[in-house]
Amino acid sequence: MAMLLKRGLDLAAAGAALAVLLPYMALLALLVKANSPGPALYRAVRIGRGGRPFVMYKFRSMRQGPDASGLRVTSADDPRITGVGRFLRRTKQDELPQLWNIVKGDMSLVGTRPQDPLYFRHYTAEQRQVFRLRPGLVSAGNAAYPDEEDLLAQAGDQSEEYFLNELMPAKLRLDLDYVERPSLRRDLGILLRAIWGIAKTLAAGDRGNPPRRTVSAAYRQPASMGDIQRKPAGK
Repeated sequence: MAMLLKRGLDLAAAGAALAVLLPYMALLALLVKANSPGPALYRAVRIGRGGRPFVMYKFRSMRQGPDASGLRVTSADDPRITGVGRFLRRTKQDELPQLWNIVKGDMSLVGTRPQDPLYFRHYTAEQRQVFRLRPGLVSAGNAAYPDEEDLLAQAGDQSEEYFLNELMPAKLRLDLDYVERPSLRRDLGILLRAIWGIAKTLAAGDRGNPPRRTVSAAYRQPASMGDIQRKPAGK
């Protein structure tokens, strides 16, 4: 019954948001296309509920061919990010098209974040339990790490190693806790925390927010990813 209520609220909230925001989203789409060649939307295959892949929509924030370099994690200083894309990513507005994913039933307003199949392969059996629920536009892990791209920038050449070995497991622990104890009250708290993080980013403007934390010393050392022995995710 609780899951049916949650789905009903998702449909009502996402449908209303789309109806209100559609003109604004059309404007954003025009800005994306005017800023760099390519489509307005980026379609990404992600792993969702039950471990099933689906197509997730985002406003394109990078130059055409964002995965060409082989890196799937994106740091704040990634040169592939466009001018408009930088603003969209900082304010999370690049994720507004996921409202359609919610209406379709691929996602929920609050859940556990969908994952790139490349990184899903590194999940342990326990970590894969996050896909018992629909993935969310907002998650406990993402709300706790609004500075994720800044942390990845600190890691430099080791950003992917840092993501796999430290950041991803830390976020998954929060998401697993949510899966074990889901509630509408927790959903509201996670949503408010995410909105507060976006509001702080908007208030900071071009100055940006001061770093909330730093990566461990091992990941601040300049190194080539090819010279680093990868540890299993979560270790």
